[in-house]
Amino acid sequence: MQTFHNPHHAGHAGQQEMFRGRMVPCHEVPARLDYVLAELQRRPLGALDVPTLSDAALDEGIGRVHSARYLAFLASAWTEWVAMDPANAQRDALPSVWPLGNPHAFRRDVPPANFAARLGLFSFDSGSPLTAGTWAAARGGAACALAAAAAVASGARSAFALTRPPGHHAGADFLGGYCFLNNAAIAAQALRDAGHARVAVLDVDYHHGNGTQTIFYERADVLTVSIHGDPVTEYPFFLGHADERGAGAGAGFNLNLPLPRGSGVAVWRAQLDQALQAVSDFGAQALVVPMGLDTFEGDPISGFTLRSEDYFAVGAALASARLPTVFTFEGGYAVAEVGTNAVNLLEGFQRACP
Repeated sequence: MQTFHNPHHAGHAGQQEMFRGRMVPCHEVPARLDYVLAELQRRPLGALDVPTLSDAALDEGIGRVHSARYLAFLASAWTEWVAMDPANAQRDALPSVWPLGNPHAFRRDVPPANFAARLGLFSFDSGSPLTAGTWAAARGGAACALAAAAAVASGARSAFALTRPPGHHAGADFLGGYCFLNNAAIAAQALRDAGHARVAVLDVDYHHGNGTQTIFYERADVLTVSIHGDPVTEYPFFLGHADERGAGAGAGFNLNLPLPRGSGVAVWRAQLDQALQAVSDFGAQALVVPMGLDTFEGDPISGFTLRSEDYFAVGAALASARLPTVFTFEGGYAVAEVGTNAVNLLEGFQRACP
């Protein structure tokens, strides 16, 4: 399995986030990727590479998923933040005001000139600090996703986009949940563009992949499936319910499998079996797995109880789909264990590959 890792990831290193009403040190830290990379060096699964896409190819791939208005904002956000006050160079940017979704309450079509207002326009939470290196890190992650998709489209059985910040909460024109560019969606679109008529995205992160769902919600060519904590009690709260099945041409092509906090591996595996059956019924020609490891029993902000040894079986189950597969690195905030858990899953997948 070829792994593409992001050399720019450490440039995104938030100081604080708003978590449950108080400022706390960021859970999403550079060490998350470093532990995975170290474990891959200790237990090699294949080549470790840095993507080598041209800026033009990278811009095109990102632009296939995200709006031009949103990308222009991200590209200039840090410069504008510091221009507001030179002291801002020493602190992260976090939103403080948001337009509600109801168009009769607030308009979203006219971007305000005020930077803080525009940051809120493109955000859905206050837990995703924007830093000096965020844009470069996010672009580097998208490059990993595109390189992994290209490898799979060229005949590789699997590839891994090892990057942070993660991506599956980012929508076409919004950030949140530590995510800025949706690497899984970028990979899925790249696989479509490479000729795979039907692509499935199977999200195994503890938190619902709300951004991925919104990107493909009205499309019939990409099936989105997510196993996650019930949004009645779990982040991101406002999406991820079982009755969200897609709309328009995409009706029937979104499947949410929410589970209560405290669910163990047996219950979770039963949902994975249902998810894989949906992928099979869809007739997918390729698979993208947003690979969150925050289902781990020791995760500080999640609530499932999978153990490190369980991830071997998770990987093997994903291999049973017998599809060319791209993995994107998503959540997992028990930092010291995330490398072991990630490589256990990937090793389980690779061992079970036909």
